[in-house]
Amino acid sequence: MAQYSPASPEYGKPDFVLLEELTKDAFMDNLKLRFHKGKFYTYIGEVVVSVNPYRPLVIYDAEYVEQYKGRELYEREPHIFALADSAYRTMRRTGQDCCVVISGESGSGKTEASKIIMNYIASVTNLTKRSNIERTTNMLIRSNQIMEAFGNAKTNRNDNSSRFGKYMDINFDFKGDPTGGHIQKYLLEKSRVIKQQVGERNFHVFYQVLKGAPEPILKSLGLSRDPSLYHYVNQGECAMVQSINDKKEFDAVRMALRTLGYKPDEIETVWKLIGAIIHIGNISLEEQEGDVVLSNLDELEKVAELLACPLKALEKALCFRTVGNKRDVVEKGHTYEEAVYGKDAFAKAIYERLFMWIVEKLNRQLGEKSLRPCDSSVIGVLDIYGFEIFQTNSFEQLCINYCNEKLQQLFIELVLKQEQEEYMREGIQWVKIDYFNNKIICNLVEAQHSGVIAILDEACFMVGTVTDKHFLHAMDEKFKGHDHYTSRQLNPSDKTVERDEQFRIMHYAGDVTYDVEGFIDKNKDPIYQDFKRLLYNSEHAILKEMWPEGSQAVTEVTKRPKSTGTRFKESMIALVENLKTKQPFYVRCVKPNDIKSPVRFDDGRCLHQVNYLGLMENVRVRRAGFANRQPYEIFVARYKLLCKETWPNYRGGGGDREATEVLCKEQGIAQDVAFGASKLFVRSPRTLTHLEQERAAKIPSIVLCVQRYVRGFLTRWRLKKTKAKQVVVSYYRRYKLKSFIHRIIEQFKDVRNMPDLGKGVVWPEPPPALVTFTQYTKLIHARWRAKVILLRIPVRDRPEVQLKAMAYGALNRRRPDWGCNRKWLGNYLMQQGENPNSRVFEASLAHLRRSHGFEKVLFSCNMMKVNKRGKVQERSVLVTDACIFKLDPRKGFSRKKSPLQLCDVEGVGVSPSVDQGMVIHFRGGKDLIYYLLCSNNEDRVAEMVAVLCQICQRKYGKSLKVDVSNPLPITITGKQQELHFHQDRVPFPSLKKNRSRHFVLCWPARF
Repeated sequence: MAQYSPASPEYGKPDFVLLEELTKDAFMDNLKLRFHKGKFYTYIGEVVVSVNPYRPLVIYDAEYVEQYKGRELYEREPHIFALADSAYRTMRRTGQDCCVVISGESGSGKTEASKIIMNYIASVTNLTKRSNIERTTNMLIRSNQIMEAFGNAKTNRNDNSSRFGKYMDINFDFKGDPTGGHIQKYLLEKSRVIKQQVGERNFHVFYQVLKGAPEPILKSLGLSRDPSLYHYVNQGECAMVQSINDKKEFDAVRMALRTLGYKPDEIETVWKLIGAIIHIGNISLEEQEGDVVLSNLDELEKVAELLACPLKALEKALCFRTVGNKRDVVEKGHTYEEAVYGKDAFAKAIYERLFMWIVEKLNRQLGEKSLRPCDSSVIGVLDIYGFEIFQTNSFEQLCINYCNEKLQQLFIELVLKQEQEEYMREGIQWVKIDYFNNKIICNLVEAQHSGVIAILDEACFMVGTVTDKHFLHAMDEKFKGHDHYTSRQLNPSDKTVERDEQFRIMHYAGDVTYDVEGFIDKNKDPIYQDFKRLLYNSEHAILKEMWPEGSQAVTEVTKRPKSTGTRFKESMIALVENLKTKQPFYVRCVKPNDIKSPVRFDDGRCLHQVNYLGLMENVRVRRAGFANRQPYEIFVARYKLLCKETWPNYRGGGGDREATEVLCKEQGIAQDVAFGASKLFVRSPRTLTHLEQERAAKIPSIVLCVQRYVRGFLTRWRLKKTKAKQVVVSYYRRYKLKSFIHRIIEQFKDVRNMPDLGKGVVWPEPPPALVTFTQYTKLIHARWRAKVILLRIPVRDRPEVQLKAMAYGALNRRRPDWGCNRKWLGNYLMQQGENPNSRVFEASLAHLRRSHGFEKVLFSCNMMKVNKRGKVQERSVLVTDACIFKLDPRKGFSRKKSPLQLCDVEGVGVSPSVDQGMVIHFRGGKDLIYYLLCSNNEDRVAEMVAVLCQICQRKYGKSLKVDVSNPLPITITGKQQELHFHQDRVPFPSLKKNRSRHFVLCWPARF
């Protein structure tokens, strides 16, 4: 039973069994309400009533498959997926074969329902993705495309109407995966091949070939794209259908044929047979002087070519008939009517045999592969025609309605059987159910020697001229007094039945009036033996295979073939016997209107279908005795909140049955229920409605209570989780820190013995918490390494090392060679090799020390100085710890002007080349520009820069700005200028101006 929810009455009852009153009005109102609310599926117990929505729905995707997978019918909203899953789980759980019977009139959605069921089964199987199972599943789905192309057509009621009955068995292995299948077809409407009503089409495949076949194929068939040129496909005057893309469908069918293992030559022959049938329709017959002749031989030639048979033999078969016995053979010319009938029968027979061959080929390809019967289970899907009542009802409608009578009889028997078995299993007393038993109608049609089909067979094979009128009179005589048969002869007052033309059968779904015209011809369905021999002798192997009886000689006496009605009756009896061996599931399809509107609900049309589908009878059987039954555990789980003793759990200790008894007593419904072995049986839907209303009223308080507990639980759980995270994170951090420290210790444990004292050791990537620590550790290691290196340097050399370090930092690798590899002496003018007049310089130095009071000479060297007029003069520079002196070496190193104070020095500028030019910037814009004169081409600029930077840093605590560039900015006589350095072939440094009036210091090339 569907999950009942009175809290949403706007959607109606999800199960018709739950209706308060079982009347046609209540039934139709519920069906209509659910249709308008977009609920297209409703249950009758375990039967699904499906209303065609006439629009695409988004309720068949993978998300919905997961919702219904493994669920009971009542756990979700009514859906065809629920029924498909129930059938599949029943087959898996019990190993019993199952079947799904889909019925309804044309346009009600039977074909779509069968495809939805097959797609669902394909979605829930082959979870291990085995390639052979994947291939089998694909073949099963592809087979639908082939069957629809050759067996479906557009009618005035449905653009994709199945014009045959189909039963497909799907075989499963012990794992529940599909391994193969088998298709059984019933009563193909082959008359559609030669005749269609206005607004209808022939079978889809004819239009697919005309519209979708590539030009080479179409040319080989002798066809054009225009269907209006061909008689067999233009009678309906609607070759184009908006909802059908024939070109796309042709490609899909051709791919499906390849997938199902049809060989290229077989597919080519199929197209040729379709083309031959189209051309047969255009063959014109004329009567001349009592003989039948063909007026358009070009069409005949094309048919002969496509059928691969002799032209003369084909022409003879169309115009003559060969009759023979054991001794004589006679050729008899056709009358015009016989020739036309024979031509149409020829076309119908070719198509019918082609359809049968396609089905047989599908069955061979879908057949099981090496599965023993004990390893295989089956789910059958029956897509069969629904009950039909038209303005004109003929032999086909009698067969179809007889089929529905048989299925209704089976349905009632199986439902009653299931009900009775469940009552016995649960220990409930069986209640006799009154229902209409339509067995009397089935016997009326199928009874041996006395049924309608038997009387029709007798009329068909009676010697002499027997007409449909004779057949009608024979039935009147046989069924005189029968409660479910009447005619004008038996009831002269009934003017709704034509005399000598019609009879009426009172079916379970309604009274149907049949026209007897054509019954005998349709039951005989004769095709002349000449056509059989013609096709058997064709060069196409497929045609020879289709017509094995063509091998018989003309004089050979054969057994009379069974009539169409008898074959159909036997197939229906076999089908019913087959279905009786399976667990049945039912889908009843309803067509809401005839204009394919997604919003219109035609009450009259729907009521008509409800009647002939027997839905009201179905509900009565289901409601008889007990309207609802539920397992105890499910009942308790749903309604335990209504009783203090069972909420939140039953504390009596007696199990679910005892809890159910307590619940029923508490709610005062004990008199309206019965207790089975494992289920509770409820008599009245009102009782279930009462329980649901009480439950709906109780749920808000229960929800609040549950929310309170759940929120408290979640809060405590989150707090514990947070604390646990903190503990885990703290331990993990400790582990990471310890691991990092241990790695550093391991890598640097032998650093004292390394040649580079660990400079080349790669530091591991620190965790975020130790980034700052790692930076300090690297600094400590660098200082330790520097200390160790300095300790290795002699004490006397350390001032020089400090000075070189100062130069390195100041120049910052901006000069390629700055003399770091030589010994820095500082006071070069005291060196005899540097200054021959060193004694004179020493005397001048002593005088300057006394007069200016400095203590230490830091640097001295000869130079070329640029004066304020831009002239170059030879001078000597002396840097002490107090000031800078400019000396004249030609005048005994006497002082020139006042000394320059170190406190006024603001910066130093040198070029990035190897020249010895230098600029000292003083406060007030007085720049000292000079060029050092060095012996042995030594670079002393870096030493001079280091001396100035070191003394200013130590004495005045300031850092000099060192500018390394070319040109250098300078100030001469208060004007801003640029000093360019240029190497040239000059004997000594010189100064000149360029075109931009900037100074250029040219220095000798030897540097």
